[in-house]
Amino acid sequence: ENEDSTRKTEPADQPADSLESSGPQCRSQIGSLARGLKDEDGTLEDQKVTELKDKLPDQIHSPKEESVVRMTKYHVPQGAGDIVMIQSDHTGAVDILSAELETADLLGEQRKAQPPPLAPPTTWTTEKMKEFKARMGKEKNGRMVVKRGEVVTVHVPTHPDGKRVCWEFATDDYDIGFGVYFDWTTVTTTAITVQVSESSDEEDEEEEEEIEGLAPVGDVERGSKSCVRSRYGEIMPVYRRDSHREVQAGSHDYPGEGIYLLKFDNSYSLLRNKTLFFHVYYTS
Repeated sequence: ENEDSTRKTEPADQPADSLESSGPQCRSQIGSLARGLKDEDGTLEDQKVTELKDKLPDQIHSPKEESVVRMTKYHVPQGAGDIVMIQSDHTGAVDILSAELETADLLGEQRKAQPPPLAPPTTWTTEKMKEFKARMGKEKNGRMVVKRGEVVTVHVPTHPDGKRVCWEFATDDYDIGFGVYFDWTTVTTTAITVQVSESSDEEDEEEEEEIEGLAPVGDVERGSKSCVRSRYGEIMPVYRRDSHREVQAGSHDYPGEGIYLLKFDNSYSLLRNKTLFFHVYYTS
């Protein structure tokens, strides 16, 4: 019995370098609890000592692990204008973040580059083909030939006395592609002009050359091409119309100051030229 008692009390009397690697605090707690149980009961089983050794180290957490858990619970608010104050546990410094200011620099240029959405046009057709062609044949600029592989763009500036632009067109024998776009630009003249190009790509290149000088000097990221395309808004996409069967007509209310682009597309035709009769006018 004396030998067993001596062997059971050895962990509390050994030097620090011969104890187990659970730390000084754990070893002292295990030794004190072991002595208290021995005084109360007179005996201490090896199984209870082993359970205490396994249980107490699990209840001790390092400060580093606690700080990691707290940081993972932090969420940045997504609303514009929200202000977040973050205080560090180590230095006590306070940082102020503003969601609105943080996103303004990143999205400001992109928002400015995109034009506002445009309302769809009002379209209709009429069956008075002969009357319309006879009337447009007498007009000075009411008739033209769109050659094979060409795209004709009619530039119609917004007029200060008008609120709506209207168009009518028809063709002989074959259909033609038609679409309407809007150029958000300053109007310097109310004259209607016609531009002819061999394809839509070539027309874009010509427009890029016209305003190439408007691009910021030394700004490689903002090329002239992106500046040009950011000015345009789509009202009606280009697709083929049965203008050889019915007169195609439509109108659109002014969204603001700018230039309407009426595109007559014959680029898909490799063999046939199209005779086009068209009329563009304003209404108030």
